[in-house]
Amino acid sequence: MSSRYIEIMDTTLRDGEQTSGVSFSASEKLTLAKLLLTELKVDRIEVASARVSKGEFEAVKQITSWANENGFIEAVEVLSFVDKGVSIDWIVDAGARVQNLLTKGSLNHLTHQLRKTPQEHFADIADNIKQAGEKGITTNVYLEDWSNGMRDSKEYVFEYLDFLKEQPVKRVLLPDTLGVLRYDETFDFIKELVDRYPSLHFDFHAHNDYDLSVANVMEALKAGAHGLHLTLNGMGERAGNAPMASAIAVVKDFLPQFEIQVEEKALFKVSRLAENFSGFRIPVNKPVVGDNVFTQTAGIHADGDNKNNLYFNDLLPERFGRKRKYALGKTSGKANIQKNLEELGIPLTNEEVKKITQRVIELGDKKEVLTKDDLPYIISDVLENNESERKVIVESYVLTHAKGLKPSTTVSVNFDGEIIEEHAQGDGQFDAFINALRKVYDAKEKSFPSLVDYSVRIPPGSNSDALCETIITWRDESREFVTRGLDSDQTVSAIKATEKMLNIIELG
Repeated sequence: MSSRYIEIMDTTLRDGEQTSGVSFSASEKLTLAKLLLTELKVDRIEVASARVSKGEFEAVKQITSWANENGFIEAVEVLSFVDKGVSIDWIVDAGARVQNLLTKGSLNHLTHQLRKTPQEHFADIADNIKQAGEKGITTNVYLEDWSNGMRDSKEYVFEYLDFLKEQPVKRVLLPDTLGVLRYDETFDFIKELVDRYPSLHFDFHAHNDYDLSVANVMEALKAGAHGLHLTLNGMGERAGNAPMASAIAVVKDFLPQFEIQVEEKALFKVSRLAENFSGFRIPVNKPVVGDNVFTQTAGIHADGDNKNNLYFNDLLPERFGRKRKYALGKTSGKANIQKNLEELGIPLTNEEVKKITQRVIELGDKKEVLTKDDLPYIISDVLENNESERKVIVESYVLTHAKGLKPSTTVSVNFDGEIIEEHAQGDGQFDAFINALRKVYDAKEKSFPSLVDYSVRIPPGSNSDALCETIITWRDESREFVTRGLDSDQTVSAIKATEKMLNIIELG
């Protein structure tokens, strides 16, 4: 069976920009337009609504100028209105060549919003299409609220399409404007139109109010739709539009009878750029492009991946320019650790891997997920810390910090079974902790090293809940040495580094 080609029209720059709080600058629109057409290779892009603003006009001019020079001008489309030619003039002045004319696809909208008869509306549309043709503008037509039109006023939709099939219209665009369609309705409605009007090209434009947009996309294609409207990251008004990445993956994996030219490997890169430009964050569990979707957290899953890829599906991260990750946390097992060590190229013994796994689990109880970037810090901490050689243990401590009062610490230290407790104040919590320790060592008549240098670092790309590695340089009477501590709390990591120091001086 030969495949049928499906046009993909991206409407991130027009309908996606209707996401609450989102507004692209002209340069951002131009950058995304270039990437959508040259790297993602969608067939068409809808870049703006006519007459919106001066900034929108400048953005479209920049896009059409580039598109003219690079052979994409027929792929750049602008939403227009039935407004006695005002939109057409705006589009011409902006250098575009295709209008997507917004018209009424339900009798309810026509009657209550325009307050016109079908014949009056059709006459206005015919006049618009004629003017567009005279000025070299190709016309596609949106049937706004088409889905409700098919439910409640099907005869009006048929009457409208009987009129449109006689007009010089390139495409008929069928939006589920309010996102109300069930997938069985999507199939039935589009199949009815495709069978009744075989000469017309139909695009389907899904919204996601019931989280059914991708299911509706599948049914629309099976029913005979010729094109799809999608947005990066599912951006759009209310619950958004059908998401580009999910829809493309579904078509490629489940609908082999259809051909699309979108480059999957560019999906992640372009989606992340749209996220950065818009400030509209991609949920971490968003299929294909979310941060977590190619991350195995459970140790049993990592183990299964080592054994004939038992936990792989067809959504391989490499398809989308990504890599599989093995998260480190309290559900991690040895296999997760080994997968990350392989990527880092760090050889360790089985006993060392066991110790590191236990440390990861302990840290995971404080912090939900650790990253591969945390692992070198954890390895350093574990391999440096030989529990059997600890002569001095900081058993417990209380750190206080209050406005208007000096920070204070009470600390309890175990010297080979002897417990000594002291209290002190300081300029900060760690300074108070050190002052309390000095009292402990004075009581034991032992010398206490000087702190020479103190630095804190976190793994690259981390955020406020990152692991902290505190590195402290100490000097005693005969030498200078460095200790490290690791924890999600900066002060606690410094205390751990200090405890290592205490054991080093006790061991001589």
